[in-house]
Amino acid sequence: MRLICILLCSLMAYTASAQTGNGRRKKDRVPSYFGLQIRPVFPTRFIGESEITLEETDEDKIYFTSTMSQRVGYSFGATVRAGLGEFISLETGINFTQRNFDITYAIPDSNIVGSNDLSFISYDIPINALFYIRLADKWYMNASLGVALNFSPTHVKTTSHPETYHYISHSGYVTSKFSVGLNANVGFEFRTEKIGFFYLGGSANVPFKPIFDLVVDYNYQGYHSQEVGGVDGSFFSLDVKYFFPNIRNKGTQPNQGPIVQ
Repeated sequence: MRLICILLCSLMAYTASAQTGNGRRKKDRVPSYFGLQIRPVFPTRFIGESEITLEETDEDKIYFTSTMSQRVGYSFGATVRAGLGEFISLETGINFTQRNFDITYAIPDSNIVGSNDLSFISYDIPINALFYIRLADKWYMNASLGVALNFSPTHVKTTSHPETYHYISHSGYVTSKFSVGLNANVGFEFRTEKIGFFYLGGSANVPFKPIFDLVVDYNYQGYHSQEVGGVDGSFFSLDVKYFFPNIRNKGTQPNQGPIVQ
């Protein structure tokens, strides 16, 4: 993780120097850019499971049942685009992502039903190969594919006391703080030299393993039951990005070397 942070900081520093460099930067054919992005996060059944149901049964009797459904979340962060060629770049950065979940539960033999909610945060560093197709003078179509290095800092938990002596808790236990997922993006970009780049597109994020284990505990007057299942966490997102323009110094630049008084 330290090595990733060092590489990311070095890439950001290189991009910043490209944006504020001297007159020789005008000769650069493949500039780099720094930008910001924000995106709503939508659950989907097309690339993963957006819902998980856990229940305890004994023959035909259901002691309790609980369902967790992923709902709309959000993500935002910084993006660095390092040019590798005229129509290919390496895109990375760091993002904060919050996934939100609705929880419903039922204890049939006690006629108890209820609901709760849970939020789960993570940080990811995408590493994508980005390809361009030029559609018009200032319009481009982009497509990228890569991986995301994910960091999940903490467990989460919510509890419910629907009636006296009944206690239900839903916990999200992170089995590994670091994980890897698949990234895929496609979108359109409008480019200007003076005010920057504007990007609108969509992304798919698919973790290679569950982002956390859902643990449901039910207690009633000494009776305890526990059920466990993995939460997928895959999502689609609508991406809005803005890349700052490269700022080039005007006028004659000083020669390299010591300053003579």
